[in-house]
Amino acid sequence: MNKTGSRLQRSLTKVFANLHHFFTHRTARAIGFAFAADSLMFGSWVTHIPHVKTTLGLNDAQLGLALFGMPLGLLLMNPVSPMLLHRAGLVNTTIWSTLAMAISFALPIWMPSQWALMGALFLVGLSIAVLNVAINTCATHVENAEGIYIMSSCHGMWSMGGMLGSGASAILIAAGVSPHWHLGVLALLVMAGAWWGIRPALAGVPEAEDSDAGGSKFVLPTRDLLLMIFIGLSVSLCEGVAFDWSAVYLRDSLGATAQVAALGFSCFSLTMMAMRFTGDVLIPRFGERALLYFSAVLSIAAILVIILSGVPAVGILGFLLLGAGVALGAPILFNAAARVPGLAPGAGLATYATFSFVGFLAGPPVIGFVGETYGFGVAFGAVAILVVLAIPAIRRVRL
Repeated sequence: MNKTGSRLQRSLTKVFANLHHFFTHRTARAIGFAFAADSLMFGSWVTHIPHVKTTLGLNDAQLGLALFGMPLGLLLMNPVSPMLLHRAGLVNTTIWSTLAMAISFALPIWMPSQWALMGALFLVGLSIAVLNVAINTCATHVENAEGIYIMSSCHGMWSMGGMLGSGASAILIAAGVSPHWHLGVLALLVMAGAWWGIRPALAGVPEAEDSDAGGSKFVLPTRDLLLMIFIGLSVSLCEGVAFDWSAVYLRDSLGATAQVAALGFSCFSLTMMAMRFTGDVLIPRFGERALLYFSAVLSIAAILVIILSGVPAVGILGFLLLGAGVALGAPILFNAAARVPGLAPGAGLATYATFSFVGFLAGPPVIGFVGETYGFGVAFGAVAILVVLAIPAIRRVRL
């Protein structure tokens, strides 16, 4: 065996050993399933956005405005989420926010108008704001307490949930299953799994020390945190391209059927999941900065493939590449935000989460407005330009 083959074998061995440790670690696995529950509902919802758009008779701009409900809810709730964690306890907050998330994601499909849809998505934003801070804090506490790497694998579970959710949706759409039944039954299953499956295993998550609780508040960003937020914004917008607009773009712009259009997000989630499950090995080996550069370059290339695609197959290939491009951005930046000099871990994490996820959820509506006026080529191209502008920030930020 040559040296390249030997290095590849050693790398794969490390990846599988890390994954084996993750899935046999009861607490880490439970946190991962909480990540997956969130994206399972999210991935199932986004594949039905074209159905909602058609049913309510919305154009891209009107749909974009309705989608603003989610970031509005998140913006309101995220700054106070650390206080909820401190008062209710990390484990209790994680479970109850998971239940609220499942219920809220089942609501938008039933809404009769654009404004009702916006209100339902506002409730979704409230619940996922709390859940996002809670599950990332759980992962950080376990890493710090046990000296292990699980953050990227947890985000890999999030990607896996999104892939399974969107993939199952594609099958159910093809089978003619009502989106109302799909999301309603799925919400009940997620709630049952969270209460009887995840809740007992989360008992192993260390709660915050009292000394840290006071620092687990939203704070004004420092220079390094601002740079991380800007980089995270570019990553979040790339994710938003896939989450909210992949199915619409493949169906309306490239002429794909509804079930084929759902595969764009499935392929995006597949490569994102694969990269994230290797991230806890890749990050220590290659370093956070080098991998952020890699993410930026691949994301730009992927968006160009999507823009230039003329048929659904090439568009799906672009979303496949985009998933690999953005995969490691979130786990790297969440961990980096938790160790910004001069800030308590909870403060950096909560502040970064607020801004990055507002970008993640507010970006797609903006893409919708631009897409309606100038076309999706211009809208997606603007996201690629923002990623180009983030490259100097990657060079300057302290990691």
